[in-house]
Amino acid sequence: MTGSADRAPWARLRAMLARAAPQHHDKPLHGVKASGMAPPWRAGWALAGVVLGTALQLQQPLLWPLAVYLALGLPAVLACWVWVALGRGRPLTWPWLLCLLAGAVLAFGLTGVRAVLYQSQGLLPALEGRDIALVGRVASLPQTGPTGGRFEFVVERATLGGEPVRVPHRLLLGWYAGDAGALRPLAGERWAFEVRLKRPHGSLNPHGFDRERWLWEQGIGATGHVRMGLRASAPQRLGMTPWHPVERLRQAITMAIAQRVESPRAAGVLAALVVGEQAAIERADWALFRDTGVAHLMAISGLHITLFAWLATATIGALWRGLGRSWPALPMRCPASVAAGWGGVLLATAYALLAGWGVPAQRTVLMLAVVVGLRLSVRRWPWPAVWLLAMVAVLALDPLGADVARVLAEFSGGGAAVRVRPLATP
Repeated sequence: MTGSADRAPWARLRAMLARAAPQHHDKPLHGVKASGMAPPWRAGWALAGVVLGTALQLQQPLLWPLAVYLALGLPAVLACWVWVALGRGRPLTWPWLLCLLAGAVLAFGLTGVRAVLYQSQGLLPALEGRDIALVGRVASLPQTGPTGGRFEFVVERATLGGEPVRVPHRLLLGWYAGDAGALRPLAGERWAFEVRLKRPHGSLNPHGFDRERWLWEQGIGATGHVRMGLRASAPQRLGMTPWHPVERLRQAITMAIAQRVESPRAAGVLAALVVGEQAAIERADWALFRDTGVAHLMAISGLHITLFAWLATATIGALWRGLGRSWPALPMRCPASVAAGWGGVLLATAYALLAGWGVPAQRTVLMLAVVVGLRLSVRRWPWPAVWLLAMVAVLALDPLGADVARVLAEFSGGGAAVRVRPLATP
């Protein structure tokens, strides 16, 4: 009795993946056995293995050498060859297990390779605490506070004592409140100044904010502060660049709100809701939001973007069908489902960009694009297949920034994009 209970979850998973195989809209379910059960969808097991392998690699406390991760790709390729070569002559006993292991090993190795390569680009220990001259661009909306401010900086050139040195490409820099008058950076500007850098680190409390993980997810290789004073060269603004236009727009909107709204507290809340500038909210207001249980509403998350895409898709579909009554040739050239689906994705992308294009927003937009693309294809894609393909696409984009529990929560919150009518074909 106990053995049957233990096998029940595996049986349900196998049945789900058996029903997940895509089918043509105009064809019946092919390959159905006499018992009514479809054959296992081997690609589905491989995709499940990719998710499993990525999750396992992210739990490693220490990285292995690069050669070990590269060698893990050989068993995965060998497993695929066995599946193709031997599967033609006679059916394999456990083909689903072979596909699951091949996907897991391949994803584990590729994620490890990316982690090792990213770690190798970090700040050298010998450069910590040294005065390094940098030239680069302000790559984010500068955030100001009572003690100073901070911004992300893309390095174009770095020198130490006149000699070029290698530093991470993206940095998180700050300045102190007493220097705010001398340093007022704008997004997209090119600056030259001296900094002192250190490798990313932060305190980690149980179930608390992991600052080092957050810096890793954002692609920030080092943190530091701008040097100002008698012993440091004065910061020089070298002019505006054409880079980072969205960040410039976000900063312009934030400044316009601050100029037109008399109350600084109201202006901060409004900026957080419009452009995702959470740093504009004062600490007293954050404490009030936490106590009243509405703090999550101040942060534009994947669920907000999914709901926005849902509303945009429904609105565009209704407008497109209304225009089709006046111009019958319009829906013939572009069906309402196509216009509504991809129009919703484009508007959701614009909303995510305006909100700061954070890692959760990027994952959500990619998930929506995969869902819409599959729903508009010529095949019927059951929801397990759509869910797996979307998750694998997200993990392939940025496996290092994917916390397993967080990604599962985002996909659960965005499940309406898979099951709700406006994002499906009519």
